[in-house]
Amino acid sequence: MLRVGIHGLGFMGMMHYLAYQQIEGVKVVAICEVSEERRRGDWRSIKGNFGPSGTMMDLTGVSTYAESVNLFEDAEVDLVDICLPPGAHSATAVEALNAGKHVVCEKPIALTIEDAEQMVETAKNKNKSFMVAQVLPFFPAYRFVYDSLQSGRFGRLLGGHFDRVISEPVWLKNFYDMKTIGGPLLDLHIHDAHFIRLLFGLPDAVQSVGRLRNDVPEYFNTQFIYQNDNLVVTSTSGVIQQQGRPFMARYEVHFEQATLVLNDAPPTILTADGKVEKANIPEMDEVGIFASELREVTNSLKKQLISQILGSELARDALIIALRERESILQKKTVSTKS
Repeated sequence: MLRVGIHGLGFMGMMHYLAYQQIEGVKVVAICEVSEERRRGDWRSIKGNFGPSGTMMDLTGVSTYAESVNLFEDAEVDLVDICLPPGAHSATAVEALNAGKHVVCEKPIALTIEDAEQMVETAKNKNKSFMVAQVLPFFPAYRFVYDSLQSGRFGRLLGGHFDRVISEPVWLKNFYDMKTIGGPLLDLHIHDAHFIRLLFGLPDAVQSVGRLRNDVPEYFNTQFIYQNDNLVVTSTSGVIQQQGRPFMARYEVHFEQATLVLNDAPPTILTADGKVEKANIPEMDEVGIFASELREVTNSLKKQLISQILGSELARDALIIALRERESILQKKTVSTKS
């Protein structure tokens, strides 16, 4: 039995708790949360922009702590699952790793490259597993692209375009603080930065233009530059001011023998012989999607393997990509990702 301690009971912590209930051989044995109300099992104040709302939870048999140190000292906990605000990811992960725990951390890995590097190196030095919960590849429409690449079904990748745009998240305090959340760059676009890294590798450079909220990217377009001139990859992401704007995520991914298009699920396949087909992909609810992600975490840990999707170095590279995009916008020039 793999025993999990969840650190942080906001919406994502709740989703992870529910997802673990669907994974055989895994049990949540501890929770660390500052809210006494939530430690008692009253999760009715927890809300998100998708998925279930919070309710009353029976936490019988689950140890509850208000302080991190108590969670890290709990000998019953094998894996610490960090669902705290991004600004707390680095220090918390390093402390947990130093305490001898395996760690999975919600995205983004950190808010600075230096912090991300410290997290990766600490895990190596302590010989502990460290993964980052970048959930996008586990959404069926995105998993279809990844599996198509892995199988070689449509030949080589030639590039693609990725959109991810939302209306202003007025309920989210400190959203535009680069030391707390990081704005749409690190809260929203980091999903596509990670997916681009997963599919195409680390670009050599980025060229971005965008609107800024002070010095934080608000809405931006990026060209990802690779040595292979035939690899053309772009993205658009950010926030618009009108609250009528629903959440929007789309892609168009080019293979040699097909183009995969997501406007509305399921994705469309444009085939080499001119046909238009709908992809046959499974339907999954939100908790099931997170269960797939966390099953990848727990299976990798049990088998002592480095996840090819959730490895911490991939997440670090996604952060590098995103922060170099910000530099490109601020400096109004192409910026290398390798320096």
